[in-house]
Amino acid sequence: MTWPEVAELPRDLPFVLPLGEGFAAEQIASVLQADRVCVLPVLSYGWQGSGLAVSPSMLRRVVDAILGGPRAEGFTRLYVAHDSDQDLESPNVHEIRLKRRIVAQTTLALCATPQRVVLIPCGHTEQHGYHLPLNTDTIIIDAIAKGAVAAIPDEAEMLPTLPYGVSMYRSSFAGTMNLGGRVFEDFLLEVLEALVARGADRFYLISGHGGNCSFLHNVVKYVGDRHRHVFAATTWLHTSGHLGAPAIETYRRSGRGGMGHAGELETAYMLHLRPDLCRMEQVVDEIEFISTPNYYMDWIEGGALILSHPLGG
Repeated sequence: MTWPEVAELPRDLPFVLPLGEGFAAEQIASVLQADRVCVLPVLSYGWQGSGLAVSPSMLRRVVDAILGGPRAEGFTRLYVAHDSDQDLESPNVHEIRLKRRIVAQTTLALCATPQRVVLIPCGHTEQHGYHLPLNTDTIIIDAIAKGAVAAIPDEAEMLPTLPYGVSMYRSSFAGTMNLGGRVFEDFLLEVLEALVARGADRFYLISGHGGNCSFLHNVVKYVGDRHRHVFAATTWLHTSGHLGAPAIETYRRSGRGGMGHAGELETAYMLHLRPDLCRMEQVVDEIEFISTPNYYMDWIEGGALILSHPLGG
């Protein structure tokens, strides 16, 4: 869905966050006695039984943050679907305990061995103009991570892509989620602690969403400070390295700003990966990103300043 479509949804429509794969929308709707439901992107790990659990208090913070967006937009029926005995004990959401109808691998099959890189792709659920779906960042970074693991399966493995990140401008666009910087950082730090305990010692946190990047910088610094034997790294978005950045300049058709959020690059990725989700008849050509000698935003931010600004990526 695009953000204008979310804005038009009835406010009594149930919003359901599944903890893991395997819950059918029809099953959830039947339990809630609803004609239809909005099933949010799956949270694949962090919960009891996922094989990579965080503390109950941390999981509660994550769930409350995810469902806090729809709540702020006026949606009144908010649920978490799971099949564990764990009680979230959150006063803000209702819990639905269901048996998974669809066969799914719920426990993460990770080797987590030393000197094997664990890719941690971080996407997001947020507006991408009038023509791209809310899960654009998640789709793109998921494809990149899977491609990397397929290319070097003996050297790398990956966690399921995290579909929730940080958007400072959440209230401006329907359907845009926001974990908040501290929840995002604390959640990933607990995940990394669990991976280190299992034997992993090399991590690459890759992001499909610009709003995540500064917080990922903090995560890799914190985990490196706690575990001196661990190597953790991140970077500014995908397609920004020594190969990606020159390729963008070679093939781009838009001027500065055209590669920004929901612009030429993300649209090209989505037309390649999921053309069925692109509404090209609804494209609006507007480039209004900040551009000064000291700061500009295109695909790679440039200039001497680091800003706190209400823009996504």
